[in-house]
Amino acid sequence: MKRIWRWVATVALCVAIAASVVWLYRVQLMLLGVELLTDLRYDIAPTREIAWQQAPPAAGERHQGPPNIVLILADDLGWNDVTLTGGLAGGGVSTPNIDSIAADGVHFTQGYAANATCAPSRAALMSGRYATRFGFEFTPTPALMITLLNVMSSADDRDRPPSVVNEDAIALPYEDMGMPASEVTLAELLGDQGYHSVHIGKWHLGRTNGMAAYDQGFDESLLMESGLYGRLDDPNIVEARQAFDPIDRFLWPAMRFSATFNGGPSYEPPEYLTDYYTEEAVKVIKANRDRPFFLYLAHWAPHTPLQATKQDYDALSHIELHRERVYGAMIRALDRGVGRVLDTLREQGLEENTLVLFTSDNGGAGYIGLPDVNSPHRGWKLTFFEGGLRVPFLARWPGRLPAGEEFDKPVHHFDIYATAAGAAGAELPSDRTMDGVDLLPYVTGETHAVPHQALFWRSGAAGSVRMGRYKLVVSAPQGLQRREWLLDLEADPSERRDLSHELPDKLAELREALESWSVEQMQPRWESRMASAINVDRDLSQPDRPRDEFAYWSN
Repeated sequence: MKRIWRWVATVALCVAIAASVVWLYRVQLMLLGVELLTDLRYDIAPTREIAWQQAPPAAGERHQGPPNIVLILADDLGWNDVTLTGGLAGGGVSTPNIDSIAADGVHFTQGYAANATCAPSRAALMSGRYATRFGFEFTPTPALMITLLNVMSSADDRDRPPSVVNEDAIALPYEDMGMPASEVTLAELLGDQGYHSVHIGKWHLGRTNGMAAYDQGFDESLLMESGLYGRLDDPNIVEARQAFDPIDRFLWPAMRFSATFNGGPSYEPPEYLTDYYTEEAVKVIKANRDRPFFLYLAHWAPHTPLQATKQDYDALSHIELHRERVYGAMIRALDRGVGRVLDTLREQGLEENTLVLFTSDNGGAGYIGLPDVNSPHRGWKLTFFEGGLRVPFLARWPGRLPAGEEFDKPVHHFDIYATAAGAAGAELPSDRTMDGVDLLPYVTGETHAVPHQALFWRSGAAGSVRMGRYKLVVSAPQGLQRREWLLDLEADPSERRDLSHELPDKLAELREALESWSVEQMQPRWESRMASAINVDRDLSQPDRPRDEFAYWSN
């Protein structure tokens, strides 16, 4: 009998030890599982050549008729990442080509992203409306990623407010979360005007049920199927991994170097991703020089994971911090790509009759561990402070827009839709509320009104409204204390002084405006699975301090 009990005790001890080991290494084991699942998911063929559709030769030069439209979108590019508005590493990473769009056109100095995360901003860009009007409130994210981020957050020893997890949320498949086919995309609107539309790069607006780019009005779509910029074994690629960032730890095992064309099989791009998108954009411009075209060049750069070419990395030897140097090298490639597009338009005789628009989907991310990416603005991606919302917002059309102009009134991502439509002579859809306005009359002096009396943002626990000089930022996680900041952007552009107790009438006015607008919006098409506390002032590489302020963000 004693022998049996000894055996039972031994088994129980072994089980306890195994359970302890599994618990201790639960994050590493989950990441290993992510990598194995990713390997099973992807079957990536060798690189292939894309045969872009060629426009028939035109009878005359393409300097007459509707303008070509080129929209270049960066991902997570911070306000201070371009030398026009500051410059990374104290100006040590030059962006002359991005800056040239402003020098030859218009700099919208108060350009706002539609959201503080990527996908809802892209939905507003493509629809001309608040994405919340059609339920696109949260960024589509794989269910496993949210689960793993929650586990990593619980294992973190940071002393910060707890995450709020929605245990009852129903997780939709990642591919099913997106912009419904009922929205009239900019590509569809321009297609009715005879434009040939091409998408290159990130989409993030759904892949099923008519939501893919090639189902949403784009004649051709080169999709970023996954998010590595190059092969992990490529000696010409330099990487920077951040152990302090749960998102970064997930991305490396979960992503591959892969693209697809018009929904076809996966294949490996032939070169560094940013350069690849650029070179394909050049081919598209040349292929369509004899007809009006809309090119949506949606770069992944400089979003994590941080990977750069060794050549760009070596050119920034004056930057000491490794991750900042890799990040700067990625921006260098992005800027070079912008220059290649502008040069090609010039070489093809299309410069005068092409509207070029440049912006970022949201502000720079605090989780990359660089404190000044949004300087002098407060906050980051995942917050509705200016650092999360203020983005480079540039337009260039030599045949129509003045050069070197600065427009200082607040404008918004959905204005790009209306501006492109106005340039093309297209009527906006009349069967739904359209939120964007054509900015051309404001810039050319045809009207002296303000484009928007108020602008709004919402993402679950987070909300914000700007009316004139005042702005309200709300953090209201379910079951936890509500926090509000009332800010005067003219007197306090860095948003350091909360006036909510000093100006109760103004607080009530903005709160009522935000609530009234929110009632008009649609319920989210998929639920938020977690609301996380974001340190407003410290990047993720820095330890939290007792008096730090936090704002909750839902996704």
